[in-house]
Amino acid sequence: MNYRLGSRGETIKQIQKALCGAGHHVGVIDGIFGVMTDEAVRNFQKEHGLTVDGIVGPATLAKLVPHRWKKSARSIDKIIVHCSATPEGEDRTVEQIRREHKAQGWSDIGYHYVVYRDGSIHVGRDVDIQGAHCADNGGNIGSIGVCYIGGVEARRPGVAYKDLKAKDTRTEEQKAALLSLLLDLHVKYPKAVICGHRDLDRHGKACPSFDAKKEYKRV
Repeated sequence: MNYRLGSRGETIKQIQKALCGAGHHVGVIDGIFGVMTDEAVRNFQKEHGLTVDGIVGPATLAKLVPHRWKKSARSIDKIIVHCSATPEGEDRTVEQIRREHKAQGWSDIGYHYVVYRDGSIHVGRDVDIQGAHCADNGGNIGSIGVCYIGGVEARRPGVAYKDLKAKDTRTEEQKAALLSLLLDLHVKYPKAVICGHRDLDRHGKACPSFDAKKEYKRV
């Protein structure tokens, strides 16, 4: 996805914050891609040898994203996106998921990263250790598992949890954080394919409740 003059939203706020962190003034961080943000983007692009067009696409985003995450010693060829199957509007933590997974006999939480509803990114299983998030078609081998909290509709009176329907419940903050994380992981693992759990599952799962392969094909 490309962001340019006139774009709005939480992702623009993240871009503005990153530009400020890189020493480029944008005025007010308000989520509006205005003239000052456009000028800051062009100056940033010029500084980093990018095409100076004022458009924040994959190449510019990759330069803006801070490289915060540890690189795995394993050979990574897949980055698999999941949802936690948590009802819309409800929170869930890494520690809660870890306890649930360990109660099933697993050694640790199955995912390597978890994105909360507020857009904060949390580390789960050490990336040097194979995950437990996609058993079908060798999904766990050579992969990084990324999970966002959500993925099913809000609870409804008289409807059992197991009967709740799949739904893309990502908040704007989660969308921005997922894109930021995946861009950073792509820098670390340039040959890795980004896909959703459903792309490897043979049982018809809806996870992550949106088409991750299509949405992130340009990352």
